[in-house]
Amino acid sequence: MSAASSRSNFFDLFKHFNRDLPASIVVFFVALPLCLGIALASGAPLFSGVIAGIVGGIVVGLASGSQLGVSGPAAGLAVIVMAAIGNLGSYEVFLAAVVLAGVFQFLLGQFKAGFIAYFVPSSVITGMLTGIGLLIILKQIPHAFGYDADYEGDESFDAFDGHNTFSDILQAWDLLTPGAVLIAAVSFAILILWDTVLTKKHRIFQLLQGPIVVVLVGILFNIAFMRGWLNFTLAEDQIVRLPVAGSLGEFTSFFTHPDFSQIANPAVIKTALVMAIVASLETLLCVEATDKLDVLKRVTPTNRELKAQGLGNVVSGLIGGLPVTQVIVRSSANITFGAQTKISAILHGFWLLLSAITIASFLNLIPLASLATILIMVGYKLAKPSLFKQLYALGWEQFIPFIVTIVAIVFTDLLTGIGLGLVVAIFFTLHHSYRNSHYIKQTRTTKDGQDVYELALAEEVSFFNKASILEVLEAIPPNSKVIIDCTNSKAIAYDVVEFIHGYQQHAKLKNITVETIAFNPPKHLLGH
Repeated sequence: MSAASSRSNFFDLFKHFNRDLPASIVVFFVALPLCLGIALASGAPLFSGVIAGIVGGIVVGLASGSQLGVSGPAAGLAVIVMAAIGNLGSYEVFLAAVVLAGVFQFLLGQFKAGFIAYFVPSSVITGMLTGIGLLIILKQIPHAFGYDADYEGDESFDAFDGHNTFSDILQAWDLLTPGAVLIAAVSFAILILWDTVLTKKHRIFQLLQGPIVVVLVGILFNIAFMRGWLNFTLAEDQIVRLPVAGSLGEFTSFFTHPDFSQIANPAVIKTALVMAIVASLETLLCVEATDKLDVLKRVTPTNRELKAQGLGNVVSGLIGGLPVTQVIVRSSANITFGAQTKISAILHGFWLLLSAITIASFLNLIPLASLATILIMVGYKLAKPSLFKQLYALGWEQFIPFIVTIVAIVFTDLLTGIGLGLVVAIFFTLHHSYRNSHYIKQTRTTKDGQDVYELALAEEVSFFNKASILEVLEAIPPNSKVIIDCTNSKAIAYDVVEFIHGYQQHAKLKNITVETIAFNPPKHLLGH
């Protein structure tokens, strides 16, 4: 590639800066509490989540081929991380496992393992997006009410305190905070007004995104509460809690370095493998979902994405961060609020870095209720009622895996939901294979009164098709003739070959004549 071409590609990234800049600020506001919440749930230092967010934005953003995906710490890894820190004995040894996981991910990309993403059906990916949308709404309702027992970013149905997604909402209703409800109500009004009226009135309202206004208004409300201008209060756990550094030296103390003395420990290697596999699966699923949301339908190179994530985890582990993946909540917020290129994801990483150094105390005025309303709006756009109608119109083969994926994600977790949706989709595929392995090419009667059945086999006949072929052949009446035509078959499973050969033998008992075309059974069967 020429120098002029490289410069052209670089400047192309900034062609949509007017859209990417406000989107990056919105994603920054969404990402900040998620980074802190996931670190808290992981039993890791709070700042480790911010480090992962910074690395996910800047390092992975620069290395990735995804134009709209946003990376950072993932809730799906929180349980694994917490268990690993306890098992390995120290956070520093765990960081060595994060670095090693990054190396494994890079190798997965090098060996082209990204193809796995293309095996997930569209119905399941759509179900994943809709399920995540519903999950975001359900999980953010308690935060909007001011009841904040669960960490921000929690995706599991069962909560650590014995409650679940739905009982948390009921409890939030009993324990609601009037100040939080007021902020949430005003925030919703602003977002709806911005989305339905103001953005259509003037270009300035497209540049100044509604969520940015919501955050600023939320800060003003919080200040008014603290100064007694309004007779409401917010507790500490109802606002953002970013560690505040008094100096640059104190800021650098937030960074931790890995202990590589245990790198050959089997427990470290096992932890690294588990994190690499889970992080890679979450990333690949998110890549497919993000590409599906992209209006321009750009395709992310999955092998490059695995390498980028691997590089990100190496860097994150080296400086004290949690493992990173591409994350659907941040990615969908990025798309919802107008991002066009990867510049948005990269900038959000810089905002996390600069804010942690300079304005952490100001950010600690942001109410979680404000951020909850932004996320609920993202969730609604992912799970619009029209989407259910659209999938239903496509038929049961698309609708059932879609619904199963949604329900499973809401009542379990992301990977389990995807797995169950995939099982249902595979069932439909096998059902098709079962039905389409063969067809009756022709049925006729000879001059002698003998019925002749011509059975043509498909190109691919697997062992799943054995039962359906058996059913057809066993239904042929005595004193008939059957012609089994394998001319078009490129591959016939051994189970089916063995069955057809056996049928040739026992058909004689019914006085059925069997003729085969292009049927070549193994030599050992011919000897029977």
